Amino acid sequence: MNTASNWLIRNASAILTGLGGGAARAVGPDIRVVGGRIAAIGTLQPETGEPLIDARDCVVYPAWVNSHHHLFQSLLKGVPEGLDQNLDAWLNAVPLRYRGAFDEHSFRLAARIGLVELLRSGCATVADHHYLYYPDMPFDGAAILFDEAQALGMRLVLCRGGATRLRDTARGRQLETLDAYLADVQRLVARYHDPAPDAYRRIVMAPTSPPYSVSPDGLRETARAARSLGIRLHSHLSETVDYLDEVQARHGMSPVAYCAEHEWLGEDVWFAHLVKLLPEEVQLLGATRTGVAHCPQSNARLGSGIADVVAMEAAGMRISLGVDGAASNEACDMLSETHAAWLLQRAKGGERALPRSAGGEHEGGAHVLKVEDVLRWGTAGGAEVLGLDAVGSLAIGQAADIAIYRLDDPRYFGLHDPAIGPIACGGRARLHTLLIGGRRVVDNDCVAGLDLAELGRQAAAAVIELQRRVGARR
Repeated sequence: MNTASNWLIRNASAILTGLGGGAARAVGPDIRVVGGRIAAIGTLQPETGEPLIDARDCVVYPAWVNSHHHLFQSLLKGVPEGLDQNLDAWLNAVPLRYRGAFDEHSFRLAARIGLVELLRSGCATVADHHYLYYPDMPFDGAAILFDEAQALGMRLVLCRGGATRLRDTARGRQLETLDAYLADVQRLVARYHDPAPDAYRRIVMAPTSPPYSVSPDGLRETARAARSLGIRLHSHLSETVDYLDEVQARHGMSPVAYCAEHEWLGEDVWFAHLVKLLPEEVQLLGATRTGVAHCPQSNARLGSGIADVVAMEAAGMRISLGVDGAASNEACDMLSETHAAWLLQRAKGGERALPRSAGGEHEGGAHVLKVEDVLRWGTAGGAEVLGLDAVGSLAIGQAADIAIYRLDDPRYFGLHDPAIGPIACGGRARLHTLLIGGRRVVDNDCVAGLDLAELGRQAAAAVIELQRRVGARR
């Protein structure tokens, strides 16, 4: 990793800022970084001794902010038993089945694979919803996650998951007590949490699912404990229609109303998925400025549906993007995720089109979402829901988390507007440079000190060992 924090990025073909409206594109073509922060954007001349990055024929974006991941699942891609299953059956066939097979080595390896995959897509910040906990674990997963992120120079927000009660689909799991769960969150906050707007380490209160993982009283207690500690709240919600059915049957209300009843809505809260929402739930989430981590590829892979995040944003919700886990999204990188978000939101808009004879007003959904909107969700939007106000956009004074893509693959040849290439064309654009806090962590698509071939060999061996352990438990 290059530790320099001063640079002049020169001659970019296009600069997208992650901001909205007329500020979405910067004229450039140059960006000056001083002390790890953006000092100027425009037509700039080199200063004596200033390190240069030649961005000619390149597109510059803010580094991505991934607002929902399960890094331990990076060794659970394409598990055959769960490949064609919906959410509940998939949970039993893959993450719940394999969770006890992880040891310290395989957990660390999975975290490293997931972080490297994200890094090479241009991602600087990862919110990992880490729920692989049980009493008397032989290793500290939080410490491993922070170690691996630090080694790569990445920002990590650890969303401390876990469960203090069981859902029917999770039989046989060992449970923490609520007191033990809250005590560990307090430990993690004291050891790791940094409230700075450009922090590299944050802690979030994140029981795995509000309707299922904590009792109603416990859910309210987690919210109050989080706010007393000055940390945010995160969880899964309404990924499938089962949430609506079960919460209505148990509590006589919708899942979002249940969360409101137990103090789990607000600007310090964001939920992953929110695929199946009633109109009144969207309005309640918007009125409280609650956020969403939109995970389009995982939701499509599991057949859950397409979250209507365009409508959510119109209602006032804060929108971000997450890749979810590799066990339900075999391509856990932010470029794939933004490409899917761009296409699927347009498709969802098209599904609403009606013939004019039936009152229709448009023939398709191409008008509902621009590339610049998707970029904003995956950068500034993620930073907003995480409370990292100094990252996620290219503006003077912001942390220099900057991804520079070289569009030298035939898939980008012929583009009339190179700026949209990394999102609109799909695939993985070659990463010329990734700066995080001004430090160059990727140079010419390479991570210093990383042997990708060796990482692949270790992953293959770890998969065989995990399969052996799961088979031995049958």
